[in-house]
Amino acid sequence: MTPLIRRLVRFSVSSHFLPTLSATLYCSSIFSQNWKYLIAESSESFESEAFFGSSPLIQYRPKMAHYSVQYFYVLLKFHTCFVYPIRICRWNSWNHFGCDIDEKMVKETADALVSTGLSKLGYVYVNIDDCWAEIARDDKGNIMPKNSTFPSGIKALADYAHSKGLKLGIYGDAGYYTCSKTMPGSLGFEEQDAKTFASWGIDYLKYDNCHHDGSKPIERYPVMSKALKKAGRPIFFSLCEWGEMHPAEWGFHVGNSWRTTCDITDTWESMISRADQNELYAQYARPGGWNDPDMLEIGNGGMTKDEYIVHFSLWAISKAPLLLGCDIRNMTQETIEIISNKEVIAVNQDSYGIQARKARMHGDEEIWVAPLSSYRTVVVILNRGSVRYSVTAFWEDMGLDPNTVVEARDLWEHKTLKNRFVGNITTMLNPHSCKMYVLKPIS
Repeated sequence: MTPLIRRLVRFSVSSHFLPTLSATLYCSSIFSQNWKYLIAESSESFESEAFFGSSPLIQYRPKMAHYSVQYFYVLLKFHTCFVYPIRICRWNSWNHFGCDIDEKMVKETADALVSTGLSKLGYVYVNIDDCWAEIARDDKGNIMPKNSTFPSGIKALADYAHSKGLKLGIYGDAGYYTCSKTMPGSLGFEEQDAKTFASWGIDYLKYDNCHHDGSKPIERYPVMSKALKKAGRPIFFSLCEWGEMHPAEWGFHVGNSWRTTCDITDTWESMISRADQNELYAQYARPGGWNDPDMLEIGNGGMTKDEYIVHFSLWAISKAPLLLGCDIRNMTQETIEIISNKEVIAVNQDSYGIQARKARMHGDEEIWVAPLSSYRTVVVILNRGSVRYSVTAFWEDMGLDPNTVVEARDLWEHKTLKNRFVGNITTMLNPHSCKMYVLKPIS
């Protein structure tokens, strides 16, 4: 075990968005390739965006490493932006609608998030993607909503969303034009646009990377980050840089989530490759900053039910933002059942916030594992192949003691299995399907 370095510390934080905190803590710093948070032992509790999670034990086992700390707090390194310690669940217009958007559709989507009960599960962001603004700014340089499709303006939509207990997101670009080339980007107008978004009541900004001046994203994205901080309103900052310049390595200091992949499409091959690419950056995800493998395609019709279950399971265990991309107003019961699985969503929102890693890969068999709060472990057992066969997950792959006895909760069948398991768990899987279990030690 890596030694714990304990020392008495007086800690004080002040930030534009975060309240000043002061506390005397017994601290334990744990440094490893996969775990770089500052862990603080304390018998006191705090209410602040600056601290995240409290539990009697944390266990993290990358490749058999095992660290335990009593009564922990994960102390976030502070952003230039507002800190969001949990993953954000939301809806975005792009995957299903593209540029075919208007204020009527956005309002109806907000209504549907409430009427279907999805908002109570955490899906509270209604995000307008590209094509919402006029191609030209006004004579003062302000970005303007497109009058033909958003005649009431964006502030009216934000007010409508807020009246429903929801939040409104908007789209921008770190270039001269957005990717559709139908509206201006924010390059050179960062402070002006950030103030405009804040004045409208915007809660979220997706910031794309098209049609820029050739400078690096690591130079352009912090400019908007600082502008949002100055704007005086907490706005979630989503870096849509497509993973080309490895934003996972620098995004935590700039925004709240960052794309690790290029755009997803509604196919098995596209979805599973995005999951693979996102997993490579698992060590960079942490409370307050999340790897984003792009939006969910569930409900758009290009994959089977089993494939969509794999999609939702891998995004959840990877602690990725759960961003719905279908038409919420016209969902099938199958789609509703997948995206409203409370047990799978709970894994995504678990207080530890540790992204899953592939514990074992053998041919088309994969075992994805992540530690959870309350001594538990979550595992996705995946068959990527085209034939049905049996797959076994071994405790040693997960960093569990081989003699540990566990009960297994099947998150898609919503039942705890009658048998107890020691050393391994085996399941039969159809092609392109998975099982998702939460394992809880009972002895």
